[in-house]
Amino acid sequence: MEITNVMEYEKIAKEKLPKMVYDYYASGAEDQWTLQENRNAFSRILFRPRILIDVSEIDVSTTVLGFNISMPIMIAPTAMQKMAHPDGELATARATSAAGTIMTLSSWATCSVEEVASTGPGIRFFQLYVYKDRNVVRQLVKRAEEAGFKAIALTVDTPRLGRRESDIKNRFALPRGLTLKNFEGLDLGKIDKTDDSGLASYVAGQVDQSLSWKDIKWLQSITSLPILVKGVITAEDARIAVEYGAAGIIVSNHGARQLDYVPATIMALEEVVKAVEGRIPVFLDGGVRRGTDVFKALALGASGVFVGRPSLFSLAADGEAGVRKMLQMLRDEFELTMALSGCRSLREISRNHIKTDWDFPHYFPAKL
Repeated sequence: MEITNVMEYEKIAKEKLPKMVYDYYASGAEDQWTLQENRNAFSRILFRPRILIDVSEIDVSTTVLGFNISMPIMIAPTAMQKMAHPDGELATARATSAAGTIMTLSSWATCSVEEVASTGPGIRFFQLYVYKDRNVVRQLVKRAEEAGFKAIALTVDTPRLGRRESDIKNRFALPRGLTLKNFEGLDLGKIDKTDDSGLASYVAGQVDQSLSWKDIKWLQSITSLPILVKGVITAEDARIAVEYGAAGIIVSNHGARQLDYVPATIMALEEVVKAVEGRIPVFLDGGVRRGTDVFKALALGASGVFVGRPSLFSLAADGEAGVRKMLQMLRDEFELTMALSGCRSLREISRNHIKTDWDFPHYFPAKL
């Protein structure tokens, strides 16, 4: 079957992967309302395209934290990618580098920061969970820095793991032969089977529930890398993040895997952008499956988007080639959306190019 859009990879992944693995990647928290809403909310934003503009040349390139990238589409951190494909994060790193964009490596990767760095040049960020043992954090951050990673994406929405019922039913554990490679030498690399979700038990035992704003200052004291705060969905927290010296904000609800019934990230985005007042860049993570979604996020003020599940499902379907094709499809769709909207560069994408259900509530059926 010829793949013509990013969503089709999920069907292939579901057929290929063991149920426990697919469910871990695909599911959200509790009723999974936010999981659906992360996608559905995009359909409540419509275009106001401008016509008769010369769009014979379109530039989709941009800069993030001073780094030049080919497009405003980057790879979000997703854990344990060797469950999807034997090459795991190494394949994702190679594909992302070939596409000329940024990969964010999860703390809970099945390949280490050093292994990912060894795949060759590329702009890479490191996603960080803060463990109770701060020496573990110090070591990890130092290793990421030494391996050439360019920023830390600090996850701030996980003092405890959200209730993911499929993981409980499946008694989720890391499959035999796989470890959390960054923690392997620290006796923290295994996620064992429990009478619950093995990951939930692991998080309860290791991740620091006392994490607070002052820890951003602590993190700044141990690294010179810029810190992106990942998991902000309110104006109040956005303003505090700026005050504490965050280099950027990733508007994220953790793929709808933490607190259910929070807004879709595309719905929270504009509130955060307005609060930041241009002082630091704001990025969107969650629900992006089309180039049209990327355009809508940028029109609402995002500097770029991160995609998570599409990278996992394309990796499961076809390894490195799948991730490459997924990124190319999103890029092509985004470029087409720009052309049909009359935008030749990212600078030309504006709020005037879209209308939302909160701009024109009468425009949308009540059931939406």
